[in-house]
Amino acid sequence: MLPNVTVYKLDERGEEVWQYPARLMSQTADFVQLEASFNREDMDLGFATFRRGDRFVEYFYTDRWYNIFAVYGQAGEGLKGWYCNVCRPAVIKDDAVYCEDLALDLWYAPGQSQPLVLDEEEFAALDIPPADRQQARQALKQLIHLAHQNKLPR
Repeated sequence: MLPNVTVYKLDERGEEVWQYPARLMSQTADFVQLEASFNREDMDLGFATFRRGDRFVEYFYTDRWYNIFAVYGQAGEGLKGWYCNVCRPAVIKDDAVYCEDLALDLWYAPGQSQPLVLDEEEFAALDIPPADRQQARQALKQLIHLAHQNKLPR
């Protein structure tokens, strides 16, 4: 894989929603770790604010139905938390990562007692096969377990 890649966020139908540049940090046969800067306008999500220039360390897997973003503030602000997307397994190419998002998300911040599950209504409205829906629910359970065990990657 090249040191600089493009990440393509796709919807559940495989249609592009957003793309952004990232830098390769490490890679194995079924995993890639990337570093990216938040390149959108500031977003106050209620539970956290993502600001232009925030550092994201992103973990994509070809054998898991989720990805994990460790979100760091600018200028040494430290770890804000983990934003986890339930998605189909990533497709990793030489110069790109493709990820089909299934709407269901999880946010977990240091010191937070319980992970926050997001976008359940949006997930329920998706027209996806029952097997994909079951995989997504299982992935959410795995993410919640990782959060409770303090095993989300940094």
